[in-house]
Amino acid sequence: MFQYTLRRILIALPAILGVIVVVFAMVRLAPGDPAVMLAGEFADQETIERIRERFGLDRSMPAQFATFVGNLAQGDLGRSTRTNRLVTEDLAQFFPNTLELALGAILVALAIGIPAGIVSAIKRNTWVDAAVTFVALLGVSMPVFWFGLLAILFFSVELGWFPVAGRGSFAHLVLPAITLGVSSTAIIARMTRSSMLEVLDQDYVRTARAKGVQARSLIAKHALRNALVPVVTIGGLEFGRLLAGAVLTETVFTWPGVGRLLVDSILARDYPVVQGAVLVIAISFILVNLLVDLVYGVIDPRIRYD
Repeated sequence: MFQYTLRRILIALPAILGVIVVVFAMVRLAPGDPAVMLAGEFADQETIERIRERFGLDRSMPAQFATFVGNLAQGDLGRSTRTNRLVTEDLAQFFPNTLELALGAILVALAIGIPAGIVSAIKRNTWVDAAVTFVALLGVSMPVFWFGLLAILFFSVELGWFPVAGRGSFAHLVLPAITLGVSSTAIIARMTRSSMLEVLDQDYVRTARAKGVQARSLIAKHALRNALVPVVTIGGLEFGRLLAGAVLTETVFTWPGVGRLLVDSILARDYPVVQGAVLVIAISFILVNLLVDLVYGVIDPRIRYD
């Protein structure tokens, strides 16, 4: 187990290094001069050059990259060019909010998607299966911002059940989590259905059914555990996607997460914050996938670690 975990971590390191290089290059190669944006439209050339020198933008790309990597190794992501706050302080303030939202969304997706997929598989080729399939396709196709606005209009404005926007109590989390998780719910439901149908056609399930094992016990003890392996994979990938893709939901519900911080920083060409936010999201995604690999062995003992 230890060797397997160590090997997976070593495999993840090149991916993290690749992310560092891509993020650094992507931000620098974007059109526009951040020094001009910081100085203002009517600033003179001397002021622009002074700002460029202050933030190290007058140096060559390799020199900037070497400084960036060196500071990163010490846990220093620099200071925001807009607010002069430490980037680590911004991330420590906003990332837990995004993590909370993504966790809420994936819990909604798993709690609804897995039972829906199981029911759809058991009732295959019936109106129940057709209804679940229709709702799943609707959930995948529906734009997040549109669903969020409808949810606010109906549940907040008309019924008054939940707050319109912001973060605070549990009630503030309900609508953003459902909105963010609706697409993942549909994907997990479809994956669970396909996986369950495949398992239900296996010989050992037929044998158990022929021996008179009750349907509920057959599903819970024999079929579901094996069917969950691909669902765990999809759940892990979806959780990483939710972390990175919460921007629209955070904007619609005015949720103070790292997605909104990232968008505001991109518009202001705030290099340090953009780099820090993208790195945190990318590394979180890699760690989630690492965790998923380790969970495989718990769910399915047939998977060997060596």
